Amino acid sequence: MPRKKRVWYPGASYHITSRGIRRTSLFLDEEDREKYLRLLTEVMEERPFILQTYCLMTNHIHLQIKTLQHSPSDIIRTLHFNYAIYFNKKYDFTGHVFESRYGSELITSAQYELEVNRYIHLNPIRAGMVEGLEEYPWSSYFDYIETKEGSMVNSERIFAYFPEPKPEQYLQFLHARGKESDQYPI
Repeated sequence: MPRKKRVWYPGASYHITSRGIRRTSLFLDEEDREKYLRLLTEVMEERPFILQTYCLMTNHIHLQIKTLQHSPSDIIRTLHFNYAIYFNKKYDFTGHVFESRYGSELITSAQYELEVNRYIHLNPIRAGMVEGLEEYPWSSYFDYIETKEGSMVNSERIFAYFPEPKPEQYLQFLHARGKESDQYPI
């Protein structure tokens, strides 16, 4: 049975997920996570796209991207091919590092765009890895609460949904539960 064709057009936004083969760890140490982020930056330069949110978990990754002139397939294929070469060489492994094809969900509304952002950032808490996001350095959380020169993360589109002071309003949204979250456009 053929695979379902993915929808892509320039300017489309996606929630990308991918996990390690047989749900094994993709990152065995900090150097692996740093390498993945460096490769992500290199791919952004070679095949430009906008990175809005990311989170590197132990056995899977989440990316929220907006495409420009390259499809998500082209972007992820290049990124994961290069990471697999690095990982297999470092650990003297062979074969696949990532399980099957990456997952992608087309983001079609402001509500879903914000919900994906929140879901990605809260992933380490939901997984029981940390109690607070400030304890987890492997996500774009700090790119949203601190202004960084030269960051690979573009928070402008997400921040456009919030009044000033944007980082503080964003934090309220991120941690909002139940009725409190009704004040946000999701």
